[in-house]
Amino acid sequence: MPDRTLISATRTLDVETGAWLTGRRLLVDADGVIEAVLGPDATAPADARPLDLGDGWVIPGLIDCHSHLVGDLEFAGVPAVTTSAAQEAMIGVRNAGLTLRAGFTSVRDVGTYRAFVDCALRDAIDAGWTPGPRMLCAGAYVTIPGGAGDVTGLAHDVVLPDDLRFGVVRSPAEVRERVRQLVGGGADLIKILVTGAVLTRGTRPGVVEFELPMIEAAVDQATKLGVFVAAHAHGTEGIKLAIRGGVRSVEHGSLIDDEGIALLVERGTYLVADVYDGDWIQAEGTRAGWPAETMAKNDETTQAQRDGFRKAVVAGVRLAFGTDSGVYPHGMNAIQFGYQVRLGQTPLEAIRSATTTAAACIGREERVGSLAGGRFADLVVLPGDPLDDIEVLRRPTAVVKGGALVD
Repeated sequence: MPDRTLISATRTLDVETGAWLTGRRLLVDADGVIEAVLGPDATAPADARPLDLGDGWVIPGLIDCHSHLVGDLEFAGVPAVTTSAAQEAMIGVRNAGLTLRAGFTSVRDVGTYRAFVDCALRDAIDAGWTPGPRMLCAGAYVTIPGGAGDVTGLAHDVVLPDDLRFGVVRSPAEVRERVRQLVGGGADLIKILVTGAVLTRGTRPGVVEFELPMIEAAVDQATKLGVFVAAHAHGTEGIKLAIRGGVRSVEHGSLIDDEGIALLVERGTYLVADVYDGDWIQAEGTRAGWPAETMAKNDETTQAQRDGFRKAVVAGVRLAFGTDSGVYPHGMNAIQFGYQVRLGQTPLEAIRSATTTAAACIGREERVGSLAGGRFADLVVLPGDPLDDIEVLRRPTAVVKGGALVD
């Protein structure tokens, strides 16, 4: 087989300018990296293997900055106690394939109950054993006992295995130790749970669980080890504590106020808001008879999050695309684009949130997020112009990862 591939497309999107470029060809090396972007009149190597993408609309591979590939869907019950680590990993294989075929060629996987199963899935994908997106993994949730990232709802005399409580911490010193263990075990980022959660029983989204000294300990130790911190924070005060503590991104941001939005702009902190999730929880929770506590928390956060997102768009906050997929089915990730547009983003801004902005958020802007030299040849072929109809992102006709068509 030839060492290089020549990808041809009728039109490709320059996400920086919003222009559709016609007749561009991507020369891709043996490692799946774009070696050169050739114009219509440029001479291409005769021995490169051709890959013609036809008359579609081609954009860079999409990035989901808030995903949970390991295990089955989250729900209002007790998670991860009826499946083994091996089963969680095999379910993750399915989820990874669905995500990739939906056009998401990179994800930041922000936590799993069973420690390091996400890293094992990432390594299997990287080795070519199973199809899936490029993954950055958190390894485990870092949370307080009984907090948003802990397994709650069990009888008090039930003892959980260590891998289900790996990230439980009680002090800044324990936070530092756990960060070191996670990075040493293969984690690419640290996920801390600053406030309560919608789906975790017994926790409240508005209540601060991680105080500032613990946030600062996580950020300081992670920085020393060369990784970022993502902070789950629904509540107003928790959001501001996370930003002041120096986290890379605030996840959810449901009850953010004007001061929190101003802080995001001032500090350059990214907001990753899963603005579709509430509709899925409402519909599924009603169908399945979820507890009134869960449904009330969803009501408390859904519209507030959307109102905050709309304000964040106007304020110029760095908005990175993240869905919380795993709460709703994998492969549906792109449904959120329409929500973001209805909440004030232009279609191009929404696409940037999942390409250039997302790449910068996860610290991989030199490798993914655009179709430029030095980036991986990850791209999505669409049946129409997403700048005219954002919903076409839900219907990719082909996906390419590393210069190869995804089956």
